[in-house]
Amino acid sequence: MSKQKFYITTPIYYPSGNLHIGHAYTTVAADSMNRYKKMRGFDSYFLTGTDEHGQKIQRRAAEARQEPQQFVDGIVDKIQELWGLMGIEYDDFIRTTQQRHQEVAQKIFQKISDQGDIYKAEYSGWYCSPCETFFTERQLAEGHLCPDCGRPVEVTKEESYFFKMSKYADRWLKFIEDNPDFIQPATRRNEMVNFVKQGLDDLCVSRTTFDWGIKVPFDDKHVIYVWFDALINYISALGYGTDHDELYQKYWPADIHLMAKDIIRFHSIIWPIMLMALDIPIPKKVIAHGWVTLGDCGKMSKSKGNVIDPALLVKKYSLDTIRYFLLREMPFGLDVAYSEEALVNRINIDLANDYGNLLSRLTSMIGKFQNKVVLAPDGETEFDKELIELAKATPAAAAAYFDNLDFSAGLAEVMKLVGKANKYVDDTAPWALNKAGEKGKLASVLYNLCEVLRLVSILLKPVMIETQPKVFAQLGIEGREDLGCWEALQWGLFPAGTEVKRGEPIFPRIDFAAELAAEEAEEEAAAEPVVEYEPLGEEIGIEDFAKLDLRVVTVLDCQKVPKTDKLLQFTVKMGEETRSVLSGIAKYYQPEQLIGKKLILIANLKPAKIRGIESQGMLLSAVLGEDLELLAVEKIADGSKVC
Repeated sequence: MSKQKFYITTPIYYPSGNLHIGHAYTTVAADSMNRYKKMRGFDSYFLTGTDEHGQKIQRRAAEARQEPQQFVDGIVDKIQELWGLMGIEYDDFIRTTQQRHQEVAQKIFQKISDQGDIYKAEYSGWYCSPCETFFTERQLAEGHLCPDCGRPVEVTKEESYFFKMSKYADRWLKFIEDNPDFIQPATRRNEMVNFVKQGLDDLCVSRTTFDWGIKVPFDDKHVIYVWFDALINYISALGYGTDHDELYQKYWPADIHLMAKDIIRFHSIIWPIMLMALDIPIPKKVIAHGWVTLGDCGKMSKSKGNVIDPALLVKKYSLDTIRYFLLREMPFGLDVAYSEEALVNRINIDLANDYGNLLSRLTSMIGKFQNKVVLAPDGETEFDKELIELAKATPAAAAAYFDNLDFSAGLAEVMKLVGKANKYVDDTAPWALNKAGEKGKLASVLYNLCEVLRLVSILLKPVMIETQPKVFAQLGIEGREDLGCWEALQWGLFPAGTEVKRGEPIFPRIDFAAELAAEEAEEEAAAEPVVEYEPLGEEIGIEDFAKLDLRVVTVLDCQKVPKTDKLLQFTVKMGEETRSVLSGIAKYYQPEQLIGKKLILIANLKPAKIRGIESQGMLLSAVLGEDLELLAVEKIADGSKVC
């Protein structure tokens, strides 16, 4: 029997800077859903990638003095490194600069145009470059600010092609009425319905004021609007419109498009209408999660300078603790306020105190009371039934939430079982059972706790990808995949007679105050040392200073002087004259760095021979402690006098 198909996507990210913890949440959630579905036996496919066109990218590349392709290539490498660090296992990574995407985007633009749904006109209105979004006057925030990011918008006037979005407004509203679960959560659905009911304008789908994008197939003066281009990735990655569309035939329509709430409009209105125009099935669900906010600073964004780098958190704590925190902390559809203190509290309470400590207590008791061996149940306490019933019910309860991408509630269900198991330890008091010689009841209690930890490790596995092997190693069932798969979520499979192997705590408790103090001490130690400035020399008169003839020179060539570590030999141009100058600054500069620079020369200094080479003047530099920098100008012509 063939497996049921499942296709989940995240937005493809702009490669315009470092990804922050909000981006990490989206991708970790999609990755966890993909892992969960595969554990459940689905043929699941996960797509992510990068959206690399648009005016913003072209401007950022120009600022970096790079070609756009060179600019995005470097950042995409870093994005993929981060996803590797975060344990993201995508099935495909699509880049909109790839030929496979560009060809499909052009075919789709041509097809929609051929059927009369695209026309040429002049666009005049407001445009937010950071969001790559057009707005009407009524959509702007007060002060002509972008309603999404709050930054100033630009007046744009240019010849453009337009997509007849308005033609499909009624059809879209009928689709939403017939498919009320398409947009989740319901608050986002209501926002989108109200947006369309206010009047849906035709969409400007080409630009002429810049050229970094996919050319309109029948008019190469235009590039396709970045959002029209980017949304197509969800089917271009599957080979739609090509001779190799097997993945498209297999996985489309997508089961879930997952994104943050600020781009829900593009995915829930523009994208479905594009698909309607193409007569292509519409995805089953578009799910918008909340923002990760930072105190009073609101939504994290690079422009606000309030981003949290997930890579640093993973290195400081661990991959599984960060993945768990992200998915446990954010309620479905709502914002979550991030602080490192909240992160540490969640790690300490859920993972160190409850989960990790339960494993540590259990392996210690089995070691002390049963010579490290897990014995078969041989008795019953009054507390067993309640624990076992909860353990049997938890997989279905957690899965009901996981199925709807509500990992926060699903993980809470799992942690209820962990909390119940810790209380079970206190209620049954295994140390007292051992002292009283109740060996049968003791064996049952310890066995039940082993089973709880085994089940919990399975339920956490889609989110916490490195933890199950550590737990299984201490429980003595290392490598037993048959006991760690979803099908093994049945009570009573733990093999009696297993020898436990107690190890170090898998989640050591974190002393946040001590960590903070250590970081502050480290920052203080790393602070720039106090530098003692050279004392001022004795006073001179203006007539003494006037004796110096300072000139601007251009460096024509610069070479290290052979058999010396310090000397550089400069060939400099001073007006019509060329001179040779020596300077002992080789440890501060590479010769090739200096060619073409305009420096300041004491031109009337008596020539001197150094290592047999005549030096005709002295280049001026500034020194502070161990740092040295040559004094330079930019626009003044060489030979000009410095006064």
